[in-house]
Amino acid sequence: MPPTAPGRTAVFVDGCRLPFQRSGTGYEDLMAYDMGRMVLRGLLTRTGLPADRVERVVMGTVVQDVNTSNVARESALAAGLPSSVPAFTVSMACISSNQAITSGMDLLRTGQADVMIAGGTETLSDPPVRLRRPVRKRLFGARNAKNTADYLELLQGLSPGDLLPETPSIAEFSTDEVMGESADRLAAMFGISRKVQDEYALRSHRRAAEARDDGRLDEELYPATVPPDFEPITADNVIRDDTSMEKLRDLPPAFVKPFGTITAGSSSALTDGASATLLMAEGVAEAEGFAPRAALRTYTYVAQDPKTELLLGPAYAIPEVLDEAGLSLDDIDVIELHEAFAGQVLAVLEALRSQTFAEEHLNRSDPVGEVDMDRLNARGGSLSLGHPFGATGARLVMSAVNRLHDEGGRWALVSACAAGGQGHALLVERLG
Repeated sequence: MPPTAPGRTAVFVDGCRLPFQRSGTGYEDLMAYDMGRMVLRGLLTRTGLPADRVERVVMGTVVQDVNTSNVARESALAAGLPSSVPAFTVSMACISSNQAITSGMDLLRTGQADVMIAGGTETLSDPPVRLRRPVRKRLFGARNAKNTADYLELLQGLSPGDLLPETPSIAEFSTDEVMGESADRLAAMFGISRKVQDEYALRSHRRAAEARDDGRLDEELYPATVPPDFEPITADNVIRDDTSMEKLRDLPPAFVKPFGTITAGSSSALTDGASATLLMAEGVAEAEGFAPRAALRTYTYVAQDPKTELLLGPAYAIPEVLDEAGLSLDDIDVIELHEAFAGQVLAVLEALRSQTFAEEHLNRSDPVGEVDMDRLNARGGSLSLGHPFGATGARLVMSAVNRLHDEGGRWALVSACAAGGQGHALLVERLG
């Protein structure tokens, strides 16, 4: 990254998220736009920032609703931000709100904005379901029909199967594989057993439950009120308090049957939610009386072959940001790593410690290093808290900042994989 002018470092001032809900539950009747406006309004309320002080809004989303295709703009207007505030939406699969935040970093560093909001919103309760292409073509052609005969002619050639709805697939367009199949292959490639995956999934749920029960998650949550009863939703509902190694062991393979090692218990659940962060240029924050909590230092994005290394992005992105900052894993106090699957997390950790991977894939003579598990996802992760595609990245960043302050650390590392064989890493330094 190019050098940043004095006073233009992008800083994290505050952030919040709606409690994440398993799809089909708390937010099942909401649009992504509804959650977006609630979290933006919540952030303004929480920080006391006047709406007219915001200069830009960027939000990530993945499964877009055609009616609110620029969901950042619609959410901002509904949240009461002035119509003069530009807003745009970014989509980069599971790292969409990471991209929103780093887009904000660049706007702040280059002086294009002083104060901005970056986050994301996602509903998987109501994905767009459309008619199949033969029917769509005929409906489009119906605009020119003039009589009954014309309409009947449009129906010619349709089969009963053409009338079935077309539901969106969570498969890679380039490979036609679902992500779980790639996760199974990755786990096998790195020798990650079913048992250690189940142990990691249990760890994630236990840590999330502990953080919820002792109040550590409260600092990032903003209650959501959902019509028609408007009873506040105040807690994540993806955490499985009652899970155990016995229950996880009894689950069948979810993707590669009968010998796969990825199960529903070691996979992140379909989730609805929204998150938002307030970012400022450091000099502006200090001049206006805000106490920035962290500096966003350096980031990178990487891409690999989606067939063979779909979920391995963090293993490539992490050494890039560490090298640029002159740091090693030993210098990192807090690590927030997206948990798409337990097998994916463990494969990334194995790649980072592997001499062979370092030599053959990173052009390094030594491994990146060993991750201290006590520093990794100490409050749970996407396996237990949930994974609203477009909102997870901002959750990772705010969790990293909160943990730095609560645990007395200096450096945090945020990293995530994404569909398409992409990956991201960001270094965060505590201030104050």
